Amino acid sequence: MLAALRAVYLLKGVWAILAALLVGSILIRLGDSNPIEAYQALFTGAFFEYHGFATTLVKMSPMLLAGLAVALPLRAGQFNIGAEGQIYLGALFATWAALYLPDVLPGWLHIIICSLAGMIGGGLWGLIPGYLKAVHNVNEVIVTLLMNYIGINLVSYFVSGPMLAEGAPYPYSDEIREALWLPYILPGTDAHLGVVIGIIFAIVLYYVFKRTSVGLSLATVGHNPAAARYAGMSVRRHIILSLVLGGALAGLAGTYEVLGLKYRLFHMFSAGYGFDGIVVALLAEGNPLLVAAAALFLGGLRSGANIMQRAVGVPTTAVEAIQGLVVIFVAASVAFRYESSYLAAAWRRRKVMDAALAAERREAQDKAEEAKQP
Repeated sequence: MLAALRAVYLLKGVWAILAALLVGSILIRLGDSNPIEAYQALFTGAFFEYHGFATTLVKMSPMLLAGLAVALPLRAGQFNIGAEGQIYLGALFATWAALYLPDVLPGWLHIIICSLAGMIGGGLWGLIPGYLKAVHNVNEVIVTLLMNYIGINLVSYFVSGPMLAEGAPYPYSDEIREALWLPYILPGTDAHLGVVIGIIFAIVLYYVFKRTSVGLSLATVGHNPAAARYAGMSVRRHIILSLVLGGALAGLAGTYEVLGLKYRLFHMFSAGYGFDGIVVALLAEGNPLLVAAAALFLGGLRSGANIMQRAVGVPTTAVEAIQGLVVIFVAASVAFRYESSYLAAAWRRRKVMDAALAAERREAQDKAEEAKQP
């Protein structure tokens, strides 16, 4: 019974998604469409058709890295709302490295340098809220949220001025050379190597969280900073490190949007992937492997929207509404924890009562045995 109750609470993310799809089916029905046919078209096109699945992987790549950028600081008790701005700064640094470093470098080496530059850009953008939180106790949620807009407008300034391509009708940079484009993983599509690298990072983070002292110390700082200090851990260093590394992962998401898909830096190039990363991380409850699964699901929703519209006439805004419902239900599910639930409290009281009754029975048996003795 106890295991079943725990399973229900552990799967609360699944229940949140099902609830969102159920409410979404009502919206689809109100639009004079068949919800079953609509969802069948959406999921079949997004996950079981070659080009549709490729589009899903394209959208999964930045969501996955942004989700990891939120999940890593979350391990240390820090809520990184700034992945969107970190994506922009990472893309800016990577584009600069791609355009202005010497072309004599081999393509593979130049790609690695661009990736490192993107991680540095995102990491530096994460360093600011990390330092302010660790040293001055400034709320990281407010700082990272506001820094999103600074980062977005900073990139807009560069692509509208110093990095503006000659004769460009829209704010964007020059195109990076083809040798720096990320390799495709599905021929004839835009699915690129970035999603594979994101999955590798998810596996590495899972191992770090579960099997290393670094993961244990991050969890200790996140759950009980006072205990961490008593154990000799530097809470300040862990806070700064978690936000810097989270920013670096988000910066890598922006890097691969440029190297793998856009091939130049655009004004407002991100479709809100940094904010999607928050939903992904909450849906996965900070588990890096589940972050990959959640990013795949949300990427499928994004890529299947147009397919559903063509197949059954459901407008893409319906999918946007469903995504919003997923956010609402996932956010609501965070409040439901087994340890603090009424059922868990009742079960604990039951165990205490059972233990007390067992002790009384043993005491009564001992007295009965003593009474029988001459």
